[in-house]
Amino acid sequence: MVQANPKLLNVDDFIANHGDQDRYELIDGELIDLEPTGLHEQVIGFVVRKLSVEIDRLDLPYIIPHRCLVRFSDDTAFRPDVIVLDKTQLVHEPLWRTQPVVTTNAAIKLIAEVVSTNWQNDYARKVEDYALFGVPEYWITDYLALGGREYIGQPKQPTVTVCQLTGGFYDKQLFQHDNQLISPTFPELRIQASAIFAAGQL
Repeated sequence: MVQANPKLLNVDDFIANHGDQDRYELIDGELIDLEPTGLHEQVIGFVVRKLSVEIDRLDLPYIIPHRCLVRFSDDTAFRPDVIVLDKTQLVHEPLWRTQPVVTTNAAIKLIAEVVSTNWQNDYARKVEDYALFGVPEYWITDYLALGGREYIGQPKQPTVTVCQLTGGFYDKQLFQHDNQLISPTFPELRIQASAIFAAGQL
């Protein structure tokens, strides 16, 4: 990710000018270009497909919107790579009827980020902000092993970190190689970490 514009914005201006451009998010007033690559999008697509099949199988009232923003403050709005929302709770979202923006944690079931070059945001900043916001489950999907050694170990290798909110903080579990992911939100989900990593290859 790179800073696209040094001018500081508030969230309202960001939504008005960039809300329909899904390659941008706003962090501390800075417009961040997410610089999606084709391989990055392949991983997102794979995760969405697997979660969608499970949602359909269990007939859950969940949706995975394509362009959702999570508004944290007047100067920060993240655009998760994958967000699972409970449709029954969206009545509590004041902006949802007119904009794909959530302002509370009421509807959020799970967020997944696919790690890119600015991996510090996914492993540090977003871990803190998502925990404070009350996101119950957060996946850090690092198919290129870009994260620091303190996060994914040494030697570095592709890793999915599943964070479960407990007492306001995340308990983290790392999945590598052929480990089967354990998801609190989808306890019957059957997916190996290696399948996610393979989705990021040609």
